[in-house]
Amino acid sequence: MTTKKATIKDVAREAKVSIASVSRVLNGLGGVTADTQDAVRKAAARLHYVPDSAARSLITGRTHTIGAVLPDLYGEFFSELIRGIDLAARARGLHLLVSSSHDGVEDAAAAVRTMRGRVDGMIILSEFVDGEFLDRNLPSDLPVVLLDSPVDSPRYPSINIDNIAGAQAMVKHLLDVGHDSVAFITGPAGNYDAQEREKGYRAAMSASAPDAPLQIVTGDFTEESGYRAGRELLALAKRPRAVFAANDMTAVGCLYAFKEAGVRVPEDIAIAGFDDILIARYVTPLLSTVSVSIADLGKSALLLLTELMEGKGPQGANTRTLRCDVVVRESCGAHKTNVATKQPPALV
Repeated sequence: MTTKKATIKDVAREAKVSIASVSRVLNGLGGVTADTQDAVRKAAARLHYVPDSAARSLITGRTHTIGAVLPDLYGEFFSELIRGIDLAARARGLHLLVSSSHDGVEDAAAAVRTMRGRVDGMIILSEFVDGEFLDRNLPSDLPVVLLDSPVDSPRYPSINIDNIAGAQAMVKHLLDVGHDSVAFITGPAGNYDAQEREKGYRAAMSASAPDAPLQIVTGDFTEESGYRAGRELLALAKRPRAVFAANDMTAVGCLYAFKEAGVRVPEDIAIAGFDDILIARYVTPLLSTVSVSIADLGKSALLLLTELMEGKGPQGANTRTLRCDVVVRESCGAHKTNVATKQPPALV
């Protein structure tokens, strides 16, 4: 036998108040006494009343849902990013709607347009996004926060990882511990993080090893591309003493190529990555990397978005940068097997 679902009328009758009062309490509109609020909430709990989300949206003008448009869901980086966003969203009574894996600018535009009217705000990380894209595909009053984006607009605040400084610090570390040549495995073409990390590699080499040749091998953030890059580096007549990969997944693939060929890490070639995903602490040797608090990146984006949704967001151009730190483990050959002391992540 199916139990009849409680209605707002049932809650009003149970609490001995008007339907309008129940609506105001459940939608957080105020204008009722504390006693009335208490009576309504207790009545709703006793009746196991679940508000109709569509009707609630009509009353409040809010869907209590935020959208996240991401380039991919593959790998630990994006699972951690979504976890950070979702935990912060649920703590504020918000639901998360995710769209990913867009093959081109039109596909990304369709994903963004599909969310219009269904979300109260949007977090976007996409290589296809620029100011014109956003203006063309989003309503002017929809709060939006960008992640790892070159867009500099007062309408679209962003939170970026300090990719250049992190890459510079890691390359300088590899040089400082005695590796006189450092190769770099890139990320995907057109990816903002990958481009910034390559800039950091080039800047560090120019500053700390100006006479050393730049050795840059193509990758795409996947283990497979790291494996191919590792094989390519091993085929060189003059191999580098160290390899810096644009992310940890690439570094892991490269590490496997070296192990398969009988090349010792770090004795023959050192390896380091970027992101500090969980697997970096479980490969052999342990992977030196640049640590990014990925979940904090997602949480920070959600908090900034809720500020915008409440009309409390920053005015004018606003880019916040999430600091990252070098983590020294076995693979870089620095004769340290412990994680370097790090300061807690911070937005600067």
